[in-house]
Order: sequence, then C-alpha cells, then structure tokens
Amino acid sequence: MFLTKQHLKTAGTLGVALVATLSLGACATYKDEFATINTRLDQLDARVQGAAQSAESANQSAQRANQRLDQIEGRVQQLETAPRRNARG
Repeated sequence: MFLTKQHLKTAGTLGVALVATLSLGACATYKDEFATINTRLDQLDARVQGAAQSAESANQSAQRANQRLDQIEGRVQQLETAPRRNARG
C-alpha cells in the first residue's frame, strides 16, 4: 500500500507540474498573440494616418482649384455677356 500512496503522490506532483507548465506555456502563447495583434494594429494605424494625410492634401488641392474657378468665373461671365463683334471683311 505504501507504493500506491507513493505513486499517487508522484502522480499528483507530476500533475501539478504539468498544469503549471501548460499555464506558463499558455501565457507565453497569449503574450506572442498580443504582440502580433499590437504589431498589426500599429501597421493599420500608420495606414490610417497616411490615408488621412492624403485626404487632407486632396482636400486642399480641391479648395485651391475651386478658388481658381471662382477667380475666372467673373471673366467668363463678362465674355458671355459682352456684345458680339462683327467680323471684318
């Protein structure tokens, strides 16, 4: 019977060691997964910031184009309402 108790004690110790090892292994796995996710989030953040800068640049270009159109609109209206000139000849 002593051997059986000894075997149970050894099996229990091995069981605890196995659970501890698996728990630590799981923590390392989660740590790696979080690192991977954080890396991907950083990459996405960089892409979003780049897209936002591109959008802002495009918006500024569109505003400048609209200002140029506004500047020539008066001249176009003058030409359209000016009396027609007769052709020579």
